[in-house]
Parts: sequence; C-alpha cells; structure tokens
Amino acid sequence: MSLKNAVEDIRNGKLVLVYDFDDRERETDMTIASRFVTPDIIRTMRKDAGGLICTTTPYGIAKELGLPFMSDVFFDDSARYPLLRAMAPTDIPYDNTRSSFGLTINLRSTYTGITDRDRAMTITEYANTIFSDGTNEEKIAALGNKFRAPGHVHLLNTSEKILENRKGHTELTTALMIMAGVPPSATICEMMGDDGNAMNKDDVRKYALKNGYTFVEGGEIIDSWKGRK
Repeated sequence: MSLKNAVEDIRNGKLVLVYDFDDRERETDMTIASRFVTPDIIRTMRKDAGGLICTTTPYGIAKELGLPFMSDVFFDDSARYPLLRAMAPTDIPYDNTRSSFGLTINLRSTYTGITDRDRAMTITEYANTIFSDGTNEEKIAALGNKFRAPGHVHLLNTSEKILENRKGHTELTTALMIMAGVPPSATICEMMGDDGNAMNKDDVRKYALKNGYTFVEGGEIIDSWKGRK
C-alpha cells in the first residue's frame, strides 16, 4: 500500500521518503519529481532533511546528451592531474560500482546559484530541457546556453540498467518516477538526524506520519519494478 501511495504522491507533486536497505547506506532520502521542485521544496529539504540536494538523470539520456559521470571526467584528465586517478572511487563501502555523481550546474540566469529560489530554478529548467521535444543536438545546445558548470546543483546519473547492477537512491527514486509516469528525474536529499548521523528509520517514520508524507522502502520499489517486466 505504501508504494501505491508513494506513486500517487509523486504524480501529485508531493514529497516522498525513500529508505534504501538495512545492508546498504541505511539512509532515507526525501524525494520529489524534479519538474515539481519549488523554492519551498528546497527549503524543506535543506531544513528538514539536511543532506546534499541532488537531481537524477536516466543513463540513456545522460549518454545521448553527453552528461558524464564525474569519475570519467577525472579519469580522462588524470594524465595531467595524477591525483585524480589516485582518488578514484573504487572503495565505496556500500557500493561495488562507481559513484553516480555527474556534473554540478547553475542556471545562467541565477545569481549565486545557492539560494532556494536559484536551486529550484536550476532544477526545474534542467528537467524541462532534458525532457523537451527537441532533437539531441537542440537539447545539447540548450544545455550549453542555459547552464554553467560547476554550480550548486549536483547531478546524478543512474546506472545503465536501473536497479540491476546498482540499487542506490539514484536508481530507486528514478524508478519511482518512471512508475509514476512523470518525467524520470528525481530531486533527492538525505535525511540527517540531530546526532549528526543519518536519521534513524523509526524517526523517519514518525516524521512521515507527523507531516503527512509516504514512507517507502527500497525492497518495495524493487519488487514492483521486477513485476513490471
């Protein structure tokens, strides 16, 4: 039932709370479809979640538009900067794949890029651009004209086969967008506790109940995802 509610909430532009797994990060991410992000949503993520605010891109779109994994950018430039090769993310304790981090961006029409308004504008315009009806060449040109990098919005690229070789929040939340039938970019933020660690799952459930949010676990998303095939 929680997954059904989560899908309906995503369609209606509401925040949803997604926990991954007890044997992975053991973290909950606050998520919403990127197309529905507003300054108030960014403020809620910043104050009530407190982690890093990121925006996902499906692998196929990232590949078509030339939106790289940052680890690839570092590796390709490691001859000039050897430290980049030495710092390759090959030892992530909860993940056997490379980091999902991509570029960081600001909308050119923003000022500093970090305010709630600036980040909301960057995220919604990014989603509108990558899911527009133009050709890939037109989208690439639009991305170059509209955005500068680096910036204050962290992009995350999904793995090639969502929820097969990687089952992180990048994939879980993007799969949730696909199941909801909205343009499949999720904006996410880890929920942190007052003790400085990830918010305890029981505390997240209490927060969800108090604030009217749906809480869903990664296993529910994966089971439903497999059932779609």
